[in-house]
Amino acid sequence: MTEPVKGPASYFPSIEKKYGHPIAHWKDLIRASPLTKHGELVTWLKTEHGLGHGHANALVAHTLAESR
Repeated sequence: MTEPVKGPASYFPSIEKKYGHPIAHWKDLIRASPLTKHGELVTWLKTEHGLGHGHANALVAHTLAESR
């Protein structure tokens, strides 16, 4: 039996369903952005791409954690 997905990645299925793009699309946008701070990236995803706060926060947290 597999462990349930926890943390930011638990939002990924609903993000893909709601916004119609794979997670890789959002991560690529985040990495290509000139912004580097978590809060700035969350605000940018919300205002420029229409994501909800929880979804934007999950994507940014997961993407920034990968680059550390």
